[in-house]
Amino acid sequence: MAATALWQERFRAPTLTLPHWSRHAPGRAVLTSDEGGSFQVHTWDVERGTRRRITDEPIGVIHATISADGTEAIWFSDPTGDESGRWLAVPFEGGEPRELLPGVPVGWPEGLAVGRRRVVGVVADRDGFGLYVSEGGGPAKEILRDVDALAIGGTAFHLEGFEVGGLSADEELVCVSAAQDGDNIHRKLLVLEAATGAVVGELAAGPGFGVDAFAWSPVAGDRRLLVLHEREDLGRPAIWDPVTGERTDLRFDLPGEVIPVDWWPDGRSILVVHLFRGRPQLYRVDVARGTLVEVRHPRGEIHGARVRPDGSVWLRVSSGHAASRLLDDRGGILLQPERPGLREGAPYQEWLFRNPAGDLVHGWLVFPKGEGPYPVYLKVHGGPSWLYEDTWWPDVQMLVDAGFLVAMVNYRGSIGYGRRWRDFIIGNIGFPEVEDTVAGLDDLIARGVADPERAVIGGWSWGGYVTLLALGTHPDRFAAGVAGVPVGDYMASYDESAPSLQAYDRSLLGGVVHEIPDLVRERSPITYVDRVRAPVLVLIGEHDTRCVPGQAYNYVNALRERGGEVEVYSYEAGHSSYVVEEEIRQWGAVLDFLRRHVRLP
Repeated sequence: MAATALWQERFRAPTLTLPHWSRHAPGRAVLTSDEGGSFQVHTWDVERGTRRRITDEPIGVIHATISADGTEAIWFSDPTGDESGRWLAVPFEGGEPRELLPGVPVGWPEGLAVGRRRVVGVVADRDGFGLYVSEGGGPAKEILRDVDALAIGGTAFHLEGFEVGGLSADEELVCVSAAQDGDNIHRKLLVLEAATGAVVGELAAGPGFGVDAFAWSPVAGDRRLLVLHEREDLGRPAIWDPVTGERTDLRFDLPGEVIPVDWWPDGRSILVVHLFRGRPQLYRVDVARGTLVEVRHPRGEIHGARVRPDGSVWLRVSSGHAASRLLDDRGGILLQPERPGLREGAPYQEWLFRNPAGDLVHGWLVFPKGEGPYPVYLKVHGGPSWLYEDTWWPDVQMLVDAGFLVAMVNYRGSIGYGRRWRDFIIGNIGFPEVEDTVAGLDDLIARGVADPERAVIGGWSWGGYVTLLALGTHPDRFAAGVAGVPVGDYMASYDESAPSLQAYDRSLLGGVVHEIPDLVRERSPITYVDRVRAPVLVLIGEHDTRCVPGQAYNYVNALRERGGEVEVYSYEAGHSSYVVEEEIRQWGAVLDFLRRHVRLP
C-alpha cells in the first residue's frame, strides 16, 4: 500500500460511538457511525443483532440518543455545521421525523434528558439559555431562563452514553448546572420540579469551586444524585440528596481525579473512572463500604461507559496505537465496523518535564522510525479545558509516518490534573500555554531527540490560538505553524460566537472582551502578527460559531499585509467536519504544507 493511501486508510477506519440505551428498554440502542462516510445515526436491535442507518444529515450528526421506551431514535439536526438547530425524533424502524421539543426556537443544544412521560432540554439563543419541558410529546414550555449558562450534563469529564444526570428515576426532578454568581466555569447545581420549574435543591461549592451532576440513582423513589466536586483540588465523587440536603463525599487514596460515571441497578455501587496522567481505569465502588474493584478493560482512553441492567459494563476504548473498540467488561466485542480499515499505529510514551515555573508538566511522545534528532511537531490541544490521553488520533500516525516526532503537552489550563492546574489560566490566557509548550520543545532539544531547525507547532481551536500566539511571541523557534479553526483576533471573536462560548469567555477572561481591552489586546495573536517569521497554514470553517471565520480572516489579512507567508484552507462546515473525505482533504493540505516547508526524511 502506498504511503499516501496508508495514512488515508487510518482516517477511513470507521468509528462507532458507545450505544445509547434506556434503562427501560435495554434491548434497543442508538449510536453514531461514520461507516458511510460521515457520522450518522444508526439504530441497533441488540437482541436480533441488526443495525439500520436512519439519518442522512449533510454535515453529519454529533448528538444522538434513544427514547426512554426504545421506540424512537433522537438526534440534533444541524444543517450547516454552525451547531444550531433542533432536536428531532424518528421511529426506531425509520420513517418521518418529528420535533422532539415542539415550539422551541432554533438554537444551540446544551443537554437533553429523555423520560417516558417527559423530555427536558436546554437550548441557548442570543438572549440566553432556556430549560424546556415537553409532556407526552406536547408543546414544550420554558420553565427556567438565565443569561448565564445552563446545561444538562455535557462537561469535559462526561463520557458517551445515555444521559442519566438530568431526570430523576421517577422523572419528577430535573438537575441543571448553572453559573455560580456569574461564574460559568465553577458552576452550581439546581434541582427543580420538572413539571413547574420550582427549585427543590441547590448545591454550590463557593467561589472558585465547582460541582457537576452525573447520574441519578436508578432505584424508584431514590432521590440520590451522583455528583463531582473539587473541594480538595482533585475531583472526587459525592452523593447528594437534593430533597433532604444530605451529602456524602466519597474518599479514595488515589493520585489523580476520580470521576463518577453511573450506578449499578440496585443503587448500592457506582462506576467511576480514575484518571491519572492521561490514563484512565474504571472501578466499581461499593458505596457503603467504599471499596474499589477494577473493571476489566484494555489500557487507553475510555470514550464512553455505562452499566447495563444485567450489571455488565459496556464501554468504548482506544489507545495511541489502536483505534476505538466497543467492548464489555468481560472481554467481549459488542459491535464490529462493517469494514475494519487501518486501525493500528505507533504507541505513545509518557513524557514529563519542568516548565520555567518549576512545575512538572505531563504529555505524550510518539516516535517515528529511524534515528534522531527528528523533525518535531508540537500538537497543541484545544479546549483549553481538555487534555491529551493515550488515545487514537489518525493525524498523529500520519505525522509519525512522515517522519515527525509528535509531542503533545498538557499545559497549564488542561483538565485532569486538578482544579489549580486547570484554573491557572483564568484571567491569564495564552502565555502559560505557550510557555509550557515551548518548555517542552526545549526539553526535547536537550534530550537530543528534536531538531531545533525543524520544529513545527500546530493545533485546532484553542490549540490554533496557542499556535498563532506562539508564532508571534517566539518567532525564531518554529519552522512552520498549522492553525486549525483558531482564534486570531480575540477582540473580534466574541460578538458572533455561540452563547456558551461567550459565557465561558466572560468567566475565563474576567469580563466581556470590550470591557477589558488591554488584557485582550495583550493576549491576542493579531497583536504580534508583525513578528511572525514562519510560514503559516490556517484552516477555517465557514460556519464556525466557536472560533468564527471573520476574526480568523482578520489575522490572515493582517499577516499578508505585513509580508507574512500564510496559506488558507477553508471548508463549508463549522468548527469540525464529521465527513471523512473532508477530514482527509484537510490533513492532506497539512501534509502538503509541511513537506514544502520542513525537511523530512
